[in-house]
Amino acid sequence: MSLNIAIQMDPIESIDIYADSSFILAVEAQSRRHKLLYFTPNQLSFYNGEVFARARSMEVRFIKNDHFLLGEEKKINLADLDVILMRQDPPFDMAYITATHILEKIQPETLVINDPVHVRNSPEKILVTQFEEFIPPTLISSDMKSIREFYAKYQDIIIKPLYGNGGKEIFHIKPRDENLTALLEMFADKYREPIITQMYIPDVHKGDKRIILIDGKPIGAVLRVPLKGEIRANFHAGGGAQKTSLTQRERKICEAIGPYLSEHGLFFVGIDVIGDYMTEINVTSPTGIHEINRLNGIKIEKIFWDCVEKKLMQLRKKSGNRNS
Repeated sequence: MSLNIAIQMDPIESIDIYADSSFILAVEAQSRRHKLLYFTPNQLSFYNGEVFARARSMEVRFIKNDHFLLGEEKKINLADLDVILMRQDPPFDMAYITATHILEKIQPETLVINDPVHVRNSPEKILVTQFEEFIPPTLISSDMKSIREFYAKYQDIIIKPLYGNGGKEIFHIKPRDENLTALLEMFADKYREPIITQMYIPDVHKGDKRIILIDGKPIGAVLRVPLKGEIRANFHAGGGAQKTSLTQRERKICEAIGPYLSEHGLFFVGIDVIGDYMTEINVTSPTGIHEINRLNGIKIEKIFWDCVEKKLMQLRKKSGNRNS
């Protein structure tokens, strides 16, 4: 099966090839002789019932500062492709949402991963609230009185932007902290959206576990350990990677959310777990492949494309209108 694949991602020249999950997925696709196209979200267009992009053919290689070769830019009808990976990083803003509206118009003829409709309907810090038995006490609100009541009840809390990413603007408000009012004013000035307030989980100092699920099944995990004096374990914030395995509680979480993810086309997902609590379900551009591979001697990118090829065969068999 030779596939025509496009990757909608951030500028390829600026990525870290030893940490970027999109890059390793592209390398594996190329090794299978699939044809790769590359474009950025601002090259995506909808006109007269068609979705197209100003895309370039792409070759990739593990050579630092010389990791890609792009062909001539061409206008490509995305409905003619087999697979599109929607892999640009957040912020999850109106530009991101608009891209999901455009890409949904080529489904199901073209397999878009993750399903743009359900990416749009699944903000990462809101989706977890569908699984209340697995999350810490959580408030989503702009109402200062409600936030203060939450703080009075739990005393030790975390506040962060509802649509933030990369560990940015996460604050730990301790008992009798005098900074809450100033922080709430800062958030109110900067964001129109509500903020998310959660009970503080002391186990964060032991690490924040990223678990990768493919088509609803857990494939691997890495423990992200924060720097001393930090509560943010994200790799972007300097967190270190440690080998780990899934606890019984984490397996129960995966079993509970897996069918939902698979049913809604959320094919490649990363969940975050601190202690006994799931804190996020990342459906936009989850990372962690390199670290899990290195620590566990596996190749998640191979598992990913095996599952994609299998899914395409099933879809084509069902529709009977495309050949493999």
